[in-house]
Amino acid sequence: MKIYFFFFILIITGTIGYSQKDSTQAPYKRFPIFPPVKLLLPDSSSYFTKENLKKKSAVMLMIFNPGCEYCRLETEATIKHIGEFKHFQIIMATMMPFDSMLSFREEYKLTQYDNIVVGQDIHFFLPTFYRISNLPFLAFYNKKKELISVFEGSMPVEKALKELKK
Repeated sequence: MKIYFFFFILIITGTIGYSQKDSTQAPYKRFPIFPPVKLLLPDSSSYFTKENLKKKSAVMLMIFNPGCEYCRLETEATIKHIGEFKHFQIIMATMMPFDSMLSFREEYKLTQYDNIVVGQDIHFFLPTFYRISNLPFLAFYNKKKELISVFEGSMPVEKALKELKK
């Protein structure tokens, strides 16, 4: 009788162990939709959330550091081709101090582009959600806000546009 009980417990334990989800997978892979991020906007009193995304518009989420040379080059390249990005929404998020975000925004005159939103991830949600190891980090979402792809590091503008058109 004891042997049957032992095998029963062994089978139950094995079944439970194999039924667990893979917790080592990055959250963005388990939830491939635009994340529930809350970005503090430059006015320092309002927030940008998923609900503020433009309907029927693909999205490029760029996570950057104002002091990162590659982030600066990516921003310059995007602005240089801003006409090609006019039908897409660009969300630029940083975890760096608020004043450095404001300086970056002013330096690149990002306020003059209706399709660019710059905000501070005050809860440090995005680095954990995407498990970021390099900046700039780009995430591309289609019109339904479903994940297309992610990319760490600088990306040619042509490739970014190609991703947004998928």
